[in-house]
Amino acid sequence: MANPGGATNPFASPSPAAASSSSWDDLPDDFFLSASISSPPAAPAPIPSTSPRPAANPAPHRSASLPPASTPAPAPAPATASGSFSDSPRRRAPPPSHHTQSQPQHLLNPSYSLPAYPAAAPRSAAAVWPPPPGPHHAGSLPEFAAAPASRAHRPPARAAVRADRPPPLELRPRPPRESQARAALRALACCRDHAPCGGARPGPRLWAAGEAGVRAWDLADAFRAPPARPRWGDEAAAPFRESRRTPPALCLEVDPSRGVVWSGHEDGRIMGWTADQGPDAGECLAWEAHRGPVFALTVSPYGDLWSGSEGGVIKVWYGEAIEKSLVSQREEKRKTSFLVERSSIDLRDMVSDGGACPLPAVDVKLLLSDNSRSKVWSAGYLSFALWDSRTKELLKVFNIDGQVDTRFDILSAQDPYSYETKQTLFSSPRKEKARSPVGFLQRSRNALLGAADAVRRAAVKAGFGDDTRRIEALTMSADGMIWTGSANGSLAQWDGSGYHLREFLHHSSSIQCICNFGTRLWVGYMDGNIQLLDLEGNLLGRWSAHNSPILSMAVGGSYIFTLAGHGGIRGWNLSSPGPLDSILRSELFEKDVSYKSFEYMKVLVGSWNVGQEKASYESLRAWLKLPIPEVGMVVIGLQEVEMGAGFLAMSAAKETVGLEGSPNGEWWLDAIGQILKGHSFVRVGSRQMAGLIIAVWVRINLKQFIGDIDNAAVACGLGRAIGNKGAVGLRMRIHDRSICFVNCHFAAHMEAVSRRNEDFDHVFRSMTFSSPSNGLLTTSVSGSAAQPLRGENGLRLPELSDTDMIVFLGDFNYRLSDISYDEAMGLVSRRCFDWLRENDQLRAEMRYGRVFQGLREGEFKFPPTYKFNKHIPGLSGYDSSEKKRIPAWCDRILYRDSRARSDIECSLEYPVVGSISMYDSCMEATDSDHKPVKCVFNLDVAHVDKQTMRQKYGEIMTSNKKVLYLLQGLEAFPEVNISTKDIILQDQNPSVVKLQNRSTKELACFEIIGQTPNSSGTPFSGFPSWLKVSPAVGIISPGQSVDVTLQHGQLRSQDYLTSTSGNSPGAGQEKDATLLVMVTGVYSTAVRDHKIHLQHQTRRDAFPSRGYNFADRLFG
Repeated sequence: MANPGGATNPFASPSPAAASSSSWDDLPDDFFLSASISSPPAAPAPIPSTSPRPAANPAPHRSASLPPASTPAPAPAPATASGSFSDSPRRRAPPPSHHTQSQPQHLLNPSYSLPAYPAAAPRSAAAVWPPPPGPHHAGSLPEFAAAPASRAHRPPARAAVRADRPPPLELRPRPPRESQARAALRALACCRDHAPCGGARPGPRLWAAGEAGVRAWDLADAFRAPPARPRWGDEAAAPFRESRRTPPALCLEVDPSRGVVWSGHEDGRIMGWTADQGPDAGECLAWEAHRGPVFALTVSPYGDLWSGSEGGVIKVWYGEAIEKSLVSQREEKRKTSFLVERSSIDLRDMVSDGGACPLPAVDVKLLLSDNSRSKVWSAGYLSFALWDSRTKELLKVFNIDGQVDTRFDILSAQDPYSYETKQTLFSSPRKEKARSPVGFLQRSRNALLGAADAVRRAAVKAGFGDDTRRIEALTMSADGMIWTGSANGSLAQWDGSGYHLREFLHHSSSIQCICNFGTRLWVGYMDGNIQLLDLEGNLLGRWSAHNSPILSMAVGGSYIFTLAGHGGIRGWNLSSPGPLDSILRSELFEKDVSYKSFEYMKVLVGSWNVGQEKASYESLRAWLKLPIPEVGMVVIGLQEVEMGAGFLAMSAAKETVGLEGSPNGEWWLDAIGQILKGHSFVRVGSRQMAGLIIAVWVRINLKQFIGDIDNAAVACGLGRAIGNKGAVGLRMRIHDRSICFVNCHFAAHMEAVSRRNEDFDHVFRSMTFSSPSNGLLTTSVSGSAAQPLRGENGLRLPELSDTDMIVFLGDFNYRLSDISYDEAMGLVSRRCFDWLRENDQLRAEMRYGRVFQGLREGEFKFPPTYKFNKHIPGLSGYDSSEKKRIPAWCDRILYRDSRARSDIECSLEYPVVGSISMYDSCMEATDSDHKPVKCVFNLDVAHVDKQTMRQKYGEIMTSNKKVLYLLQGLEAFPEVNISTKDIILQDQNPSVVKLQNRSTKELACFEIIGQTPNSSGTPFSGFPSWLKVSPAVGIISPGQSVDVTLQHGQLRSQDYLTSTSGNSPGAGQEKDATLLVMVTGVYSTAVRDHKIHLQHQTRRDAFPSRGYNFADRLFG
C-alpha cells in the first residue's frame, strides 16, 4: 500500500517523550554484520509483499477491499485451514522467492546478501489447529501452525517401553540434579551371592560410592516400595541402606573372601564396610592411607589391599594386619587402625633409586588385580605398570602402544631393595654416609632424565599430550585377557604379560567403563551407549542405556547395573539382548495403564522489551497479575535490559569466561521476584546474556517435581559473538518431561526479514545447554555429553529437537509490510486486527515454512505492541515522532508440544499436550516503547510412575511362566568335578588339580580364592605368600577340563621381615591352606563352591641361601 505522506496519528498527543527513540533501532542494518563479511556481494532481492500490489496510479490510497472508516469492522469468521484468522475475502498470491527479483536501492542496505531459500511451500503448509481433546483444553484458543520442514522440527518419539533397547530394571530412576548437590554417586560395586568360607550366604548386594558416603541395595528388595518418607530424589528408588556422612568416596572394591567392601575417599582415607550387614551398621575399619585422594583400589589374591593416589603413589596394605583389625573389638579399633597404617609399603619409594623413578609421576587412576597370573596392573593417563602381586616387584613399565619404557636403569629389577633400604634394614648403624653402588654420572643421568620425564608427563596431564588416547577403563575378562578403554573410543586387548594384542573401534565416543562376566564384555560410553562384545571383540549388540555418561558398571544377581552421570541406576539382564526382552517388553506394554500417570498445570509466559528502563511497580503488577490462581509456573523473558557499546563488549568478554549478570538485570529479577513471592513462587533458574534475560519461578509445592535446569545462550550480533541480538534459554525436567523456554531478540528494521529468519535458524541449530556454574550443582557431566538425537540420515540433530515442549518468546522484530503508517493506524483505531494481521511478516514467513517451522501461535486480538511513546497510555501512545514507525506485533510467544496432529490426546507416546487459554498484551505498561505480552498455557503431562513400573517388572520376573522358564534355563548350573580335594605339596614340586566341566552345553566360569590360618589364630583371607596358583581364574568349555597348578613359590626376604606370609616361615613347619573353587554360569552370579585342603612341609634347604640367611639372622 502506498504511503500518503503527511498523515498524522489521530491519537497522538505532543510530548517531549514522544520524540524519543531507541538509538539501537537507528543503527544501520549491517552494523552487527560488517565484521564477518569479507566483501560486499551483489544486492539482494526485495522483501516479498504479503498484500497485492497497488495499481499504477491509485486514486485513493486505501484498498477497496478494506472497510471504510465509518463502517464497523466485520465480525470474525471461524478459523479455517487457510492459515489466517482473518475473515477477509482477499486472496494473496504466494510471495516470490527472496533471490529472484532485483533490489531497489532504497529498500535494503546492500552491504550483505541474503541466502537463497528453497522454493516457497504451498499455502496449505500452514494450518489452524483447534484445541486438543480433553477437559482441560475446552475453550482454548485456536492456533496458527507452521508446517515442520524436517525431522529436527518435529516432536521427538517417546514410549514407556522403548523398542530399541532391552527393558531395564529401574533400581534408581534419574533424580533431579538439584537433589544431588554434595550427594552424587560415582562408582558401583557388587557383592555376589557367595560368602566367606564357613560363613552365611547373603544375597547379592549392590554398593554405590558417592559424595555423601556409601549406600547399598539388597537385590532381593529390588522390586519393593521405598520407605514411607524417602529423601528428595529417591522417591521412586528401591529400598537401600546408607552410611553416615563421610568425605566424598571416589572408588569401591569388593573383598569377597573377607565379606568387606572397601571405599577410597577424597581426603585420603580408606574405609571398610561389612558386606553382610550393609553400611548402616557403620564402617568396620578406617585409616589414613594417603595425603591425597584415593583414586583406585584392588585386592590381590594374596589378601593385600592396593591403593593408588595422585603423583603416581601406590601403596600396599598387608592382609594380615587387616585381618587382625577386622576381628578386633570395637575399643581396639583405633589401635589396630594405626597398625594397618604402619603395615603398608610405598611401591614408588621402593623402586626409586638415585633420584630417578621408572614410574610416571601422574595420578594412578586405575588398579586391576590379575588373579589368573598373580599380577597387578596400575594405569595412569598414558602408561601402565605391571607388578608381581606376591613379591611386590615391578615387572615392567610400558605405554599405551605396548612399548616398554627403558630410559631408566631400574635397580629394583635385579634386587627387591634399593641400596639405602638395605643399609637401613640389614646393616649396623654407622655415622658415615653410605655410598651407593651406582656411580655419580649414572645418578646424574637418572636425575636429568627424571626431570625431563616429569615435564613431559606434566604436559600430558595438563592436556598438551595426546589426550584423546587417555586411559579411562581397565578390566580383565574370564579368559585372562586384559582390556583397556580410551577417550577416543578404542578398545585394546592385552595379554597377561603386558603385550598389546589387538585394538577395536566400534564407537567414537569416549569409553568410561568396561565390565566382564562370563563370555561377555559390556562397554559404557560417554554418550550413554552400551555395547556388548564377546571375548574376541566382536560386537553382539548395542543400545542407548542412559542420556548421560555411563560412569560405572557392576554385575550382581542376573543383572549388569549401570550408573549414569545424572545418578540414575538401571539393571540389564545378563542375557540381553535375547528372547527374555521381547516377553518383558510385551508384558510391560500391556500393563501401562497401571503405571501411567497424568499431571495438569498452567504456565504463565511473559515477554517484554524494556528499552533499558526500569518499570514502575504499577506496570509490573498489571503485567504479572495472575489471571488464574492455578498457575504453577511463571516464565519471564526480557530484552534490552541494558545496552550500550561498552556494556556489550564487557558482556561478550564475561561470556568467554562463564560469567553473566548486570546491575539492571539483578534489579529486574529482584523486582519480579518480590511480586511473585507473595503468591508463594520461588526462582529456580535464570540466564542473562548482554541485554537478554530469561528466568523461571515455580510455586513452592511444585519445586520437587522440577529439576535438571540447564541454561544456554546464543549470540546473533556482530560476528555471531555480540549479544545485542540472540537468545537465552532454560531447559528443565517437569514431571520427568523435558520442557524448554527460549527468549529471543532478532534483527531489527522492516527490510531485515531474511536476517531474522537466519537468526532463528542459528539459534535453533546451535543452542547447547549446560548446567549452571553457581556451585549448587555438583554433577560434572553436562547435558551436552549425553546421547545426541539423530535423524534418519544419522546426522546429529539440534538439542532443541529433543524436547517434549519448546516455547519461543521475545522481541522477534517482525513488522507489518506493504502498509503505510496511516493505513495501519486507521485499522488500529477501529481494532481491525484481523485485517492488519494480513500484513504480518512473521505469519507470512511461517506460512511458507521459512521460520519457526513446526511451531504454533495462539489467536490474538490485542493491538500491535510496537512502537510507543513512553509514559503515554492507550492507543494514543503509538509513535508520533518524525519517523512515524508503523505499528507491529514485534513481541510474540510461539510453542511446540509433543503432538504431531491436532486431534492427539495426552499419552506416554505424546507426553506433553498444550493449549493456550489466554494470549494478550498489557497496555497499562508505559515504561518502554514496547508493550509486554503474556500467554497462559494449559499443559497435560503424562509420565511413568517409576515405582509402580518397577513393581510390575518384578511381578513379571517372578510370576510369568514364560519368563520363569527362560530364567531357569539361563541360570542352570554347569556340573564341575574336582579331581582331588586334599593335596600335599612336597618342596618345590608342583601339583595339578583338574577341573572338569561335565555339562555338554553350558560354559563354566571358575575363580579360586584362599583362606589360611596364621599364628594369631585368625583366618587369613587370600593365598599364603608361599603359594603359587595358576590359573586362578578361567573358563571351562562344555565337556572340557582345565589344569590348575599349585606350587610352593620362592619367598623374598621382605616376607620374613614383615611376617605377612600365611604361615610363619620357621624351618620344618607344616603349612596349611584352604582353597575355595567358586563356579558360576555365564548368565547368573549364583555360585557353587568346592573346597580343597592344601598342606606343605617346609624344609630349611628349600630356600635359597640369601633369603634363608636373612631370615636366620633375624629370627635365630
